[in-house]
Amino acid sequence: MLLIGLTGSIATGKSTVSTILASPPYSLPIVDADIFARKVVEPGTRGYNAIVNYFGPSTPDLLVPISDSMPANGPDGKGRPLNRPALGKRVFGNSEEKKKDRNVLNGIVHPEVRKEVYRSLFRNYIKGNWAVVLDIPLLFESGWDKLSGVVMVVAVRDPEVQMKRLMARDPHLSQKDAQNRIKSQTDVRLKAKRCEARGKGKGVVIWNDGSKEELKANIDAALEKIRAINPPWWNWVCLLVPPIGVAAGVWVYWQNININKRWSKIEQDEIAKL
Repeated sequence: MLLIGLTGSIATGKSTVSTILASPPYSLPIVDADIFARKVVEPGTRGYNAIVNYFGPSTPDLLVPISDSMPANGPDGKGRPLNRPALGKRVFGNSEEKKKDRNVLNGIVHPEVRKEVYRSLFRNYIKGNWAVVLDIPLLFESGWDKLSGVVMVVAVRDPEVQMKRLMARDPHLSQKDAQNRIKSQTDVRLKAKRCEARGKGKGVVIWNDGSKEELKANIDAALEKIRAINPPWWNWVCLLVPPIGVAAGVWVYWQNININKRWSKIEQDEIAKL
């Protein structure tokens, strides 16, 4: 089964691409880390309790306010849901304090999300799916690119396009808050460069500065190339002959480790030029 690692940055159109890939004519299964990230911090979960214990004492508005429809212990008695905008203000930004808090939050959420992703991948594997899309915003940062046969980055060339889309999508954000959210992530142009450095057939950049029709055309072209290099019959060989499937997975992992080593050298060379 081919793992297509889909990533991007906030307001670049990754969710739109994910929706298109899940719809006909592609109808690819989507393993969405964002959905799991919300699931693992629902009231009563281990992730929720860890976040409340760490951030609660210093973030008075961490939970949604008590109201007629929201009792103190939440509608199910497991606690009030997290106030996501308040938590976002606490962790998004470039100050050392915010970076520290963001690392704490990621340390709570990422391990729980990883478990859910593995379960979902296994279910899709035994169903015999040709490919599965790993929709993960922090694909490179969390190491999921090492398991991906193909990495697909949704990017925009113009930073202003990203800012305008974010402000339109989340009108409650101030310009400063929007800038902090964008700056808290790796620049999407750098992600695109890293993706292209993976080489032909292993990295695909979907540029999304234009219309939805242009976006669909870019996706069509990308999927055609991906399918040509990774034909569906190969998936059935790997599924029906498990040793071949295991060997193929190890080969992909080993290749990706070497790809990341090459990228690290490129980064070092770029820094040395400064």
